[in-house]
Amino acid sequence: MFSAVSLLAFVTLALNVVANPVVIDRSPILSIPLTKIHNITSGHNLVASGLARAQNFKDRAKAHDLAAVKKRQAEPVINEVVSYIASVGVGASDTQYQLIVDTGSSNTWVGAGTKYVASSTSTDTGDRVSVSYGSGEFSGTEYIDKVTLSSALVITSQSIGVASSSEGFEGTDGIIGIGPDTLTEDTVSGVSTVPTVTDNLFSQGTIAEKVVAISFEPTTTDEVTNGELFFGGTDSSKFTGAITYTTKSGDYWGITQTVTYGSTTIQSSLSGIVDTGTTLLYLEETGFNKYIKATGATLDNATGLYKITTAQYNALENLVFTIGGTEFSLTPNAQIWPRSLNTAIGGSASSIYLVVADLGADEAGFDFIDGYVFLERFYSVFDTTNSRVGFATTSFTTATTN
Repeated sequence: MFSAVSLLAFVTLALNVVANPVVIDRSPILSIPLTKIHNITSGHNLVASGLARAQNFKDRAKAHDLAAVKKRQAEPVINEVVSYIASVGVGASDTQYQLIVDTGSSNTWVGAGTKYVASSTSTDTGDRVSVSYGSGEFSGTEYIDKVTLSSALVITSQSIGVASSSEGFEGTDGIIGIGPDTLTEDTVSGVSTVPTVTDNLFSQGTIAEKVVAISFEPTTTDEVTNGELFFGGTDSSKFTGAITYTTKSGDYWGITQTVTYGSTTIQSSLSGIVDTGTTLLYLEETGFNKYIKATGATLDNATGLYKITTAQYNALENLVFTIGGTEFSLTPNAQIWPRSLNTAIGGSASSIYLVVADLGADEAGFDFIDGYVFLERFYSVFDTTNSRVGFATTSFTTATTN
């Protein structure tokens, strides 16, 4: 049997302090399961897909910093190769929509696949909603409606976009955005920002803190339900040891980290973002080139990834991320694409591909993206209340599934 939910008081923590937020005994009522899918299409380039998304991040960062440039619409979610999907109910009839879970965006919308049908709980605000996502986009009308994440995670009045047109979301119905609410700026006509699902769960008294925690697992299959999205605290059954927190920076879930490979410093105290919607790990070109030189990898034109020989794989060292004073290591196995899925990305079944890619030159302090291949090895916590991001090891941190 599951134990009762126990909400503990938060303690405000300074940068680099290791501690837990609201720690909740395992309970299904505050969590929803996540299903990993691979959105592989003919001619899909894994690296280029992520770079299109990254460019949208950079464009927004530059527009924000320059202030003289009008902010572009801010939610850069595209049809990435790896997506985690949550089944979300909308409306009086609880119609289920398969929505991409994304920390790099904050609007929630439906209608890319399954069409929205207004019900007794629906209110058409008449406001237009339009968001550009790098290599995808959607536009439509804002509605206020009931959103059901689970039996105990029900939002009575949530702003949702109802798409009249969309591009780049094949195989899904839309997005559930769990980024900071500042990312909703300029997306809905007539309003400055709109509350996220996390904001409304808190304001309506469902959760005690504006915290979302995510558990992923490395897998070697095209589709599997093996993730968890947890609201209001953290699920102690999903991580090991303590959670390390670091201060959030910028409009996204931005952090500062140092990256080393063996005795080589790849990046030193640089800024970037944590993003569930990006498949790969992207490093700005100076650090990326250091990593490639150290590993001896060579470019594979078919996939856009860099590949190594078996001997080079056997010689790989840990890629170490120092975040908030704690080291988080990507083992050699964690640095390669799952070999059973090589052909799915246009690669050779016998090759070994690295999951680190070139982000290009530094722009607006945008030096890395810690994407899904990083996050599947660690538990991640996105804490709006205390403006911080947390990480902890899991039983899968050193898994050898790849």
